[in-house]
Amino acid sequence: MAVIVVGSQKGGVGKTTIATNLAAWLVLQGAETLLVDADDQASASDFSAYREETRGSTGYTLVQINGSHVRKQVESLRPKYDHIVIDTGGRDTTSQRAAMYVCDVFVTPFNPRAYDLWTVPRLADLVDEVQSMRPTPMEAYSFINRADTRSLDNRQVSDALAEYQQLKFLPHPLTNRKAFANSAAIGLAVFEMEQPDPKAVAEIEALFNEITHGSYVTTPA
Repeated sequence: MAVIVVGSQKGGVGKTTIATNLAAWLVLQGAETLLVDADDQASASDFSAYREETRGSTGYTLVQINGSHVRKQVESLRPKYDHIVIDTGGRDTTSQRAAMYVCDVFVTPFNPRAYDLWTVPRLADLVDEVQSMRPTPMEAYSFINRADTRSLDNRQVSDALAEYQQLKFLPHPLTNRKAFANSAAIGLAVFEMEQPDPKAVAEIEALFNEITHGSYVTTPA
C-alpha cells in the first residue's frame, strides 16, 4: 500500500483534480481507498459530494483532517486501506508538512508558466527539510499539468523541473483538456464519463502507473 500526497507551493495548479482522479482510479483497480481532504478550501470534499449525487456513492472513504492531526490520524488509518490519497493546500502549511512526514509518495504538479517555476526552489528546499527528518525517504515527483497542446513553454518548464534532483521529473504531462473540468463538475474522473476523452484517459493512466509503479489499463465505461 502507499500513502500518496498531492501538494504544491502554489494554488490553482490542479492538485484536487489530480487527487480525486487518482482516488477514483485506485478504486477502479480494486483498491480499498481513503481520500483525505487536508486543504482548508475543502475542494476534494465538494467533489465527493457531487460524486455521491452523480453515482450514489463515492467508492472511496473521505475524511477531512487538518493541521498537525494529519500525521497521527493517517498513521492510525494506514492499516485499514490499500491506498491513502491526501489532497493538501497550495502553500507551505502545517497540514502539508504533516502529510509529507507520513507519506510514501509526494506528487506536485506545475503549470507550464514561468511564475509557477518561481516556487520550485522553495518546494525543493521543503522536500530536503522533510527528507532530513524522516526515518525513511519518500519518493517525490514533479510533472506538468494543464500543458499546452503546442507550446515551447512545455519544453522549457520540463527542462527546468528536470534540474531539481529532489523532485524526480515525470515526462507524463496532463494536457489542458475540457474533459478534466467537465468531469470534475459532476464528481467524476475523466475515465468515468459517458463518452470519455481517450487522450485524457491515456494521460491519466500513464501518469498514475508511473506514480504507483503499476501497469494498469483503464477501460473507459
